[in-house]
Amino acid sequence: EIREKEKATNVLTISDAKAAQVAVERATKVLKDFYGKASGDASLLQSGGQLGDEMAQAARAPYKGMQSESGGIVGFLEVILSDFARLEAETSAAEDAASTAYEKFMDESNEDIAVKTTASDHKTSKREQLEATIASEKKELDLTQQELDAALAYFDKLKPECLDKGLS
Repeated sequence: EIREKEKATNVLTISDAKAAQVAVERATKVLKDFYGKASGDASLLQSGGQLGDEMAQAARAPYKGMQSESGGIVGFLEVILSDFARLEAETSAAEDAASTAYEKFMDESNEDIAVKTTASDHKTSKREQLEATIASEKKELDLTQQELDAALAYFDKLKPECLDKGLS
């Protein structure tokens, strides 16, 4: 039961890590595409005629993104991606190790149970044999005791006849 819960947690963690890797890869692709287009001719122009000189200045130059910082967010996403890949690998390795240890434990336990059951069966059989032998020996002892008692009674009966009572 404990092993099943651990296995379910590991399977969930692995599937979450895989899903997160896919999501991070998609986000990285979107950002790379965006920054790739922003550095080219495509631009995000803002028309700011009503917002004053600052907006007019911004409208004249095409928006190219934070090019110097683009490596930062992409690099950050790559680190996150590698973390999820590492989490998946470590969890898979831990699950394999736990599964192997569990199987080994169960095999050893089953073998130990079989050995102890066989030993118990043999001891039970031996005890039953000894109890039967004891019962048989007690019966034989009782019969022998009865024979001895009968012989002593007969001896006591014959004893006066066999003894010399002397001359009368």
